[in-house]
Amino acid sequence: MDAAIELDGLRRAYGDRVALRDVSITVPAGETLVVLGPNGAGKTTLLRVLATLLRPSAGNAAVLGCELPRSAWRLRGRLGYLGHDPLLYRDLTVAENLRFHARLHGLEADADTRATSLLDHVGMGRRRDELVRNLSAGMAQRVAVCRTLLHEPELLLLDEPHAHLDPEAADLVEPLLGPAAGRTRVVVTHDPQRGLAAADRALVLGHGGAVAYRGPAREISPADLRGIYGGEPA
Repeated sequence: MDAAIELDGLRRAYGDRVALRDVSITVPAGETLVVLGPNGAGKTTLLRVLATLLRPSAGNAAVLGCELPRSAWRLRGRLGYLGHDPLLYRDLTVAENLRFHARLHGLEADADTRATSLLDHVGMGRRRDELVRNLSAGMAQRVAVCRTLLHEPELLLLDEPHAHLDPEAADLVEPLLGPAAGRTRVVVTHDPQRGLAAADRALVLGHGGAVAYRGPAREISPADLRGIYGGEPA
């Protein structure tokens, strides 16, 4: 199976502070990688590097066959990135936001049909003409899920995808974002039990962005994670 992600000695620093230290991993196409670790371990930094929002400081990174940062321009339209910010314009309506996103990706006229289907799926169809600034955080997150999926990306990069969602809303978005959708996924989460259960592989980052574990998700235990999370910063 072809590799969707190949990292070799990836390093990312902010001045003197190292956020990622010698990260190496391969993720085959179609698999889910869950990224775990304590606060400040570099999980979001890793996702932002994969999303071409940050440049690596050292090492090699290839995503969907595109070397970073040299071929980032070839990659961006093939990614679906859901971060801490929903990346929606507050003074546009829900429908206007999705229409604008569709134009950015050069989608055809049927983008409106797809947007309507996604909004209905996450229970936001009746809010399509609502200004984003009037939505709750959970509603905005559901619209952000639609934005992430509208252009049918090959790779999903998900940073706490269930943030702000109540259990009912989480159940609505799970069929779209979960492993059953069949896409390659990288999922950053603070919920190890849920993350490991839905993943093929796990990458656990310790303090200072060093790799504490990489391998099959089924082979790391909650006790292992407690030891990593409770360790002292390097």
